[in-house]
Amino acid sequence: MSIKYTPSTLKKFEELYEEIGFRIRFEKGNFQSGYCLIQDRRIAVINKFLTLEGRINALIDILPSIEFDMERLSTDGKHFYEMAMALPTTNK
Repeated sequence: MSIKYTPSTLKKFEELYEEIGFRIRFEKGNFQSGYCLIQDRRIAVINKFLTLEGRINALIDILPSIEFDMERLSTDGKHFYEMAMALPTTNK
Protein backbone atom coordinates (compact mmCIF):
# COMPACT_ATOMS: atom_id res chain seq x y z
CA MET A 1 0.00 0.00 0.00
CA SER A 2 1.29 3.47 -0.80
CA ILE A 3 0.35 7.01 0.08
CA LYS A 4 0.28 10.20 -1.96
CA TYR A 5 2.39 12.95 -0.46
CA THR A 6 0.09 15.92 -1.00
CA PRO A 7 -1.00 18.85 1.18
CA SER A 8 -4.42 17.16 1.32
CA THR A 9 -2.90 14.05 2.88
CA LEU A 10 -1.07 16.17 5.46
CA LYS A 11 -4.37 17.89 6.29
CA LYS A 12 -6.04 14.48 6.78
CA PHE A 13 -3.31 13.47 9.22
CA GLU A 14 -3.71 16.76 11.10
CA GLU A 15 -7.47 16.12 11.37
CA LEU A 16 -6.85 12.54 12.55
CA TYR A 17 -4.48 13.73 15.28
CA GLU A 18 -7.04 16.34 16.31
CA GLU A 19 -9.70 13.62 16.67
CA ILE A 20 -7.27 11.55 18.74
CA GLY A 21 -6.68 14.53 21.01
CA PHE A 22 -3.10 15.30 19.97
CA ARG A 23 -1.95 18.73 18.85
CA ILE A 24 0.59 19.00 16.05
CA ARG A 25 3.04 21.87 16.01
CA PHE A 26 5.58 22.56 13.28
CA GLU A 27 8.54 24.15 15.06
CA LYS A 28 12.25 24.71 14.63
CA GLY A 29 14.42 22.21 16.48
CA ASN A 30 17.19 19.66 16.34
CA PHE A 31 15.24 16.44 16.49
CA GLN A 32 17.22 13.40 15.39
CA SER A 33 14.08 11.70 14.11
CA GLY A 34 12.49 14.89 12.77
CA TYR A 35 9.94 15.06 15.57
CA CYS A 36 9.50 15.13 19.33
CA LEU A 37 6.58 13.75 21.34
CA ILE A 38 5.41 15.35 24.55
CA GLN A 39 3.15 12.54 25.75
CA ASP A 40 1.86 14.10 28.98
CA ARG A 41 0.73 17.25 27.12
CA ARG A 42 -0.40 15.30 24.03
CA ILE A 43 1.67 17.36 21.61
CA ALA A 44 3.68 16.20 18.59
CA VAL A 45 6.34 18.71 17.53
CA ILE A 46 7.48 18.22 13.93
CA ASN A 47 10.56 19.91 12.49
CA LYS A 48 9.20 22.74 10.34
CA PHE A 49 12.12 22.44 7.92
CA LEU A 50 11.08 18.95 6.81
CA THR A 51 9.66 18.56 3.34
CA LEU A 52 6.00 17.65 2.88
CA GLU A 53 7.01 14.01 2.53
CA GLY A 54 9.12 14.20 5.69
CA ARG A 55 6.26 15.73 7.69
CA ILE A 56 3.83 13.03 6.58
CA ASN A 57 6.36 10.27 7.29
CA ALA A 58 6.97 11.68 10.78
CA LEU A 59 3.23 11.63 11.49
CA ILE A 60 3.03 8.04 10.22
CA ASP A 61 5.96 7.06 12.48
CA ILE A 62 4.37 8.64 15.56
CA LEU A 63 0.89 7.15 15.13
CA PRO A 64 1.58 3.61 16.50
CA SER A 65 3.01 5.03 19.75
CA ILE A 66 -0.11 7.03 20.63
CA GLU A 67 -2.66 5.46 22.96
CA PHE A 68 -6.26 6.58 22.54
CA ASP A 69 -9.84 5.35 22.52
CA MET A 70 -10.89 4.25 19.01
CA GLU A 71 -14.46 5.29 19.87
CA ARG A 72 -13.36 8.94 19.64
CA LEU A 73 -12.82 8.59 15.90
CA SER A 74 -15.42 9.32 13.26
CA THR A 75 -16.08 6.72 10.56
CA ASP A 76 -13.75 8.53 8.16
CA GLY A 77 -11.18 8.89 10.94
CA LYS A 78 -11.26 5.14 11.65
CA HIS A 79 -10.86 4.34 7.97
CA PHE A 80 -7.92 6.75 7.58
CA TYR A 81 -6.31 5.46 10.81
CA GLU A 82 -6.51 1.85 9.61
CA MET A 83 -5.04 2.85 6.25
CA ALA A 84 -2.21 4.75 7.96
CA MET A 85 -1.43 1.85 10.30
CA ALA A 86 -1.03 -0.44 7.29
CA LEU A 87 1.71 1.83 5.90
CA PRO A 88 5.36 0.91 6.55
CA THR A 89 7.19 3.07 9.10
CA THR A 90 10.79 3.36 10.20
CA ASN A 91 9.85 2.62 13.84
CA LYS A 92 7.94 -0.69 13.42
